[in-house]
Amino acid sequence: MFGLFGPRPAQQMERFRSRYTARSLIVHQGFAGDWLEELLKQPGGGGHFRIDSRPLPRRRPTPVEWLVQTHILPLELPQPLFLDVREDAILARHLTRGGHPVHPSEIAWFLEELDRRHHARLAFTGDGDLQVQRGMPEQDNEALSMLEQLGL
Repeated sequence: MFGLFGPRPAQQMERFRSRYTARSLIVHQGFAGDWLEELLKQPGGGGHFRIDSRPLPRRRPTPVEWLVQTHILPLELPQPLFLDVREDAILARHLTRGGHPVHPSEIAWFLEELDRRHHARLAFTGDGDLQVQRGMPEQDNEALSMLEQLGL
């Protein structure tokens, strides 16, 4: 499909990686209440790229839209979903607990433990694809580093 009407998957992946490596994304379906306002109040909260997954797919998706619809949405993780784009992989952790978004201040705690506590690791392959490795269970989304700091 992409070959006739737009860039091939390997080209889309290369474009995505050149733009978003060493950056973070929040994939969402809109923000309830003042969640976005609270996110922007957090240190570094305005530095996360945000992409609304509701209007996807498009006929000619941008590289980030293509990545979300081709690789992220099929994971079927709750949204909002935090993506940390690294040189070798994308680490994904959803931002919900009990069916509701966590407070944006918890993102900092999640980042502290993201290397070892993520819901999925999507490793870049040499052919422009991603190899998915599931991490912690979807139901587990406590910020353990926060609980440890509080002595709980």
